Amino acid sequence: MSNSDQHITVFRTEAVAALEVKPDGFYVDCTFGRGGHSKLILAELGAEGQLLAMDKDRDAVNFAKDNIKDARFRIVHESFVNLPQVLDRQKADGILLDLGVSSPQLDDPGRGFSFMHDGPLDMRMNQDLNATAADWINTATEFDLADVIYKYGEERQSRKIARAIVRTRKDKLFTTTNELATCIKKIKPKYSRKHPATKTFQALRIFINKELSELKDLLSNITDLLQIGARLVVISFHSLEDRIVKQALRAECAQQLPKEIPLQPRIFCRLSEIFKLKASAAMVRQNPRARSAIMRVARRQN
Repeated sequence: MSNSDQHITVFRTEAVAALEVKPDGFYVDCTFGRGGHSKLILAELGAEGQLLAMDKDRDAVNFAKDNIKDARFRIVHESFVNLPQVLDRQKADGILLDLGVSSPQLDDPGRGFSFMHDGPLDMRMNQDLNATAADWINTATEFDLADVIYKYGEERQSRKIARAIVRTRKDKLFTTTNELATCIKKIKPKYSRKHPATKTFQALRIFINKELSELKDLLSNITDLLQIGARLVVISFHSLEDRIVKQALRAECAQQLPKEIPLQPRIFCRLSEIFKLKASAAMVRQNPRARSAIMRVARRQN
């Protein structure tokens, strides 16, 4: 296995335990990555069980095909937003979503996700998409740049950064991660724990890959994809993702009740949150990228 394939799966055992895998059940791993969760689910399944995995990253799909030879396993090259079409009315006994970017994506300079390695400014999780981060940065208006950087990166200096990007690209278009990181560092020369480009890179990655909109779309339909009693496990890595998950779960408990019926709305929840976990200190020591990870677990009730 190459260094680019090394990946420490966050909440590996905890997530699979939360699914309460039945030996003959049908489960979905919506974000295969390098298979940390999928391999453990397969180990819990019996001969009649089935696991469907998905990933919009072609490298992840190829890795799965090369490394998992199991008749109970199937992987498709699709974004999880298309899960309803992939299932085609089949319901799952459990669905797992491990959100965000994987270590192989971050650590491969050729993918352009990280300012820690100089490489092409790409950032596409699905390599079949046409527009790269560089394509958008070099053509977007200053207003749109500032809006995306603020909205998806929660960057307070988004306007200054957007202005600097537009000014810099007049002389030379952005093509590499280092060029963008250097531009941002000039605006924010002093920093402590986080690199000054961290929030901007996060914002661009989320925007280019439509991460939050696809998450919202899937969660708005996900209850109908689960069997009664089935579990949903979602692992998020920043507040924007977790907020969407939390709101989606609450929405399923916000049924309109007649005012004359003094009952708790929770009784009418279709998808009820059971518990949530935050990354432990030991987990963060093993994998610093897990420091903001939150796992939420819900069950379909009716």
